[in-house]
Amino acid sequence: MQRQTTIAKTNEIQRKWYVIDATDLPLGRLASAIALVLMGKNKPTWTPNVDCGDYVIIVNAEKVGLSGDKLHNKKYYNVSGYAGGLRVRTAKEMVEKYPTEMIERSVHGMVPKGRLGRQIEKKLFVYAGPDHKHEAQKPEVLELKF
Repeated sequence: MQRQTTIAKTNEIQRKWYVIDATDLPLGRLASAIALVLMGKNKPTWTPNVDCGDYVIIVNAEKVGLSGDKLHNKKYYNVSGYAGGLRVRTAKEMVEKYPTEMIERSVHGMVPKGRLGRQIEKKLFVYAGPDHKHEAQKPEVLELKF
């Protein structure tokens, strides 16, 4: 007996909304768990070339945890393309001024690159504080245990 592989179709995908509290969760482990849910790899209907993932809302991004001395040693780089256009920020600066960007960057590194990856990243919503504007979608709380 031959088994049939199920290929997910974009119009048949059921999407859920999840909310995750990032308080004291390690940044890398949090990002990899978010990436799995965004891509849909936690579902039995996962298909590599189709966006079958769910929506993820992250609250309390400013309270994300970093292990060791990463707060002072980890660096984030931006290059404008002009001569001398390199901007370097420490993780401490990122947590204080741009906490949402820090989580978005770490998740960006874990999703596929290209058109599909950009489509997947649009389902991630990161907020620095405890409030978000997606109450109408009735998000479920997703508990992550590390």
